[in-house]
Amino acid sequence: MEYHDNEMAGRVVRRPNPLGWIRVKQMKRFWFIYLLITPVLVYYGIFRYYPMLVQVTLAFKDFTLLGGIWHSNWIGFDNFTHIFSKDEFYQVLRNTIAISLLRLAFGFLPPIILAILLYDLHSSLLRRISQTLLYIPHFFSWVIMYGLVYALFSNTGLVNHLLEEVGGKAQNFLLDANWFRPLLIGSAIWKEIGWGTIIYLAGMSMIDPSLYDAAKIDGAGPLKRIWHVTLPGLQSVMIFLFTLSLGGILNAGAEQILLFYNPATYSVGDVIDTYVYRQGLGSMQYSMTTAVSLFQSVIGLILVLSSNSISKKWTGTGIW
Repeated sequence: MEYHDNEMAGRVVRRPNPLGWIRVKQMKRFWFIYLLITPVLVYYGIFRYYPMLVQVTLAFKDFTLLGGIWHSNWIGFDNFTHIFSKDEFYQVLRNTIAISLLRLAFGFLPPIILAILLYDLHSSLLRRISQTLLYIPHFFSWVIMYGLVYALFSNTGLVNHLLEEVGGKAQNFLLDANWFRPLLIGSAIWKEIGWGTIIYLAGMSMIDPSLYDAAKIDGAGPLKRIWHVTLPGLQSVMIFLFTLSLGGILNAGAEQILLFYNPATYSVGDVIDTYVYRQGLGSMQYSMTTAVSLFQSVIGLILVLSSNSISKKWTGTGIW
């Protein structure tokens, strides 16, 4: 900003910098720092923003192998019209929303509860052992997790063996549409509950311990301390994770579902990501499946912006 003395007014008057926020002199002075961040900017430009541009372009074209992305014919919103006119897309959309909501409903609270229990453990040895057992599944691939689920719930698995031992009848869990979603959600919680616990434990470490001491002096028991101290202290973390979960409401976990589902469970397990995988790679309908993916991204962006705005309005806290 530039300043000059106004002799008539006897005060300093501020003039706006014609360059705005661009500080050319500072850029020249710190040119080496700008040079250091250039590879990062190039990386994001090539591997992040350029693919986004390609995706948006492809969604509005009739892609052909000979024409490629840039020389195929523009068809406007025809891909979207074709998608929304197909009954199978609405079945896939319902499955996606149902599975995502089940993940959110049953997977949101367990990490919070476990983090509180671990935080209150007096034995440091027991806390470390418990944390290790909880964290390990997060680092397993879904192939390994499916192998464990198969060992437990297949026709010759441990669960069916125990059922037969107590006089029950063996169940075909993996091929039963009624058991598909419980197995899917249960294994997802098992795999990710440790990671969520890490995040909430980190948030609890930022809570002032004197608040717990003051609550004890006031006669608050463990449950009241959790309600009045712990949960308000975790509010920002909970809102952050909940907002991100809402943004991914149309992403039900393609990698896991591709391993778990089969033709017998398509009616309850086929989601948008698996639909895109089959139609895009199997039927080579690249433009149509790209339009579906763009639809996912737009809805996710709207949900994140909306939930963040509502959160800031009602709680005064948001993710930005």
